[in-house]
Amino acid sequence: MDIELRTPANTAMVLVDYVTGYANLIRTQPITDNVIGAVALARMALGYEMPLVVTLGPERDPRGGLYPELAHEIGDLPLIYRAGSFDSFGHSGFEQAIETTGVRHLVIAGLTTEGCVLRTSVGALQRGYGVTVVLDACAGTTQLRHDTAVGRLAQLGVSFTTWLSLAAEIQVSYDDEKTVGVFRSIQALDPSYAKNAAQLANALRLGAGG
Repeated sequence: MDIELRTPANTAMVLVDYVTGYANLIRTQPITDNVIGAVALARMALGYEMPLVVTLGPERDPRGGLYPELAHEIGDLPLIYRAGSFDSFGHSGFEQAIETTGVRHLVIAGLTTEGCVLRTSVGALQRGYGVTVVLDACAGTTQLRHDTAVGRLAQLGVSFTTWLSLAAEIQVSYDDEKTVGVFRSIQALDPSYAKNAAQLANALRLGAGG
């Protein structure tokens, strides 16, 4: 079976509407987990030199601005403000940014699953792009709405992944010393891995008589 895997050469990362005002609306994921997912994907794109497109609604959005943690991660990367369009492709600047990447597969995540993530994914499919949605970096306003959106996307042929699994797919092997540091920095965003790494470091220190 010929299965195309995600690589920095064939994939662009698209982050949609990670704005602070959704903190009081999303119900399918703790806000801290959603922030971590957003940061992980941005770190992945920048660390592996993947095209990264970050889009929000209005520039003076009453819902608030980009997550501060995500803004810190992406630095001076230009943001695409698309006003009121649910489908990000409804804004010419967004569509041009995607076309400029030169890739035909988009990894999409953001808020909300049933809103702009769904509509942007459908817009991508309509234009012939392959789409992967990172489910643990998306959240909905209710479980029913989130699940219904995921079901519809599955029917349309979208594939799904999680952010750490995606990082492993791109990294391929711990033996790739050129980028393993990027992978470990992403892995460290997972509290379980971070705790395990700290315990291992402490055990090694004690074993060395430190």
